Amino acid sequence: MSNSLRGVGAALITPFKEDLSIDFESYKKLIAYVSEEGCDYLVVNGTTGESATTTLSEKAELLAFSKANNPKNLPIVYGLGGNNTAQILENISKTNFDGVEAILSVCPYYNKPSQAGIIAHFTAIADACPVPVILYNVPGRTVTPIAVDTTIALSAHPNVIALKDASTSMDQAIDLSKRVPADFLLLSGDDNLVTPQVSLGYQGVISVIANGFPKEFHEMTWAALNGDFKASATLQRRFHIFDDLLYRESNPVGIKKVCEIRGISHARVRLPLVEASEGLGQLIEEAMKSEGFL
Repeated sequence: MSNSLRGVGAALITPFKEDLSIDFESYKKLIAYVSEEGCDYLVVNGTTGESATTTLSEKAELLAFSKANNPKNLPIVYGLGGNNTAQILENISKTNFDGVEAILSVCPYYNKPSQAGIIAHFTAIADACPVPVILYNVPGRTVTPIAVDTTIALSAHPNVIALKDASTSMDQAIDLSKRVPADFLLLSGDDNLVTPQVSLGYQGVISVIANGFPKEFHEMTWAALNGDFKASATLQRRFHIFDDLLYRESNPVGIKKVCEIRGISHARVRLPLVEASEGLGQLIEEAMKSEGFL
């Protein structure tokens, strides 16, 4: 398990047709692209996949399609979380986990639970889920963070195997790297911090930018994992300009524009998100050219 989730997990976008139904032809093209260009596993139905606005039946279709159209038979991580614990447990009971390596489950949002509530929430999920659980800490979206002490407490559960850390806090990254058990995976959730976080002991990244730059992002991440931090840092600096551009109008608006420029899929998103503005699209294309990605 630990080896299969090292490296780069592509947090796949969900392409849409003009009527905003799922564009499975483009989705198949995307999976083939990130697989052939070096990603180590696929993350289906994460935030970048617009999980907030896909229906339960669409989520099931995306998972089934990903399993059936996985040319390199890469491990699949499935996003399955929310802020209603009972609903998540029901969804777990209805999900076909054949071919699923683990689930990625976000910290409950909006309710603003205490840390004790977060522990109880994830314990219930880990007890019920037939595959391992990756915690997802992203306080920029959830408001409430998963505290370091909470992560340490949950790491004692045999079915909680990893943390995707999108806190943006290097202080927290240092603390986590000192305190988690040796067999507990720390995964970056910040594309802009992969190289320094790997230097602390993180084992890879669940990445937004890997949708559009899988080859180079794989090279960057594995250079760091193999101890070549100079080479990794050189690529990390090339990606730095995108840390602002891809999130300026919210994720996955920016990365969908990258995929459109690449000819993989259209940049359409579902409301309340709107497609990248003309100005942002121009800046993204200019950045891709200036950094040698086009």
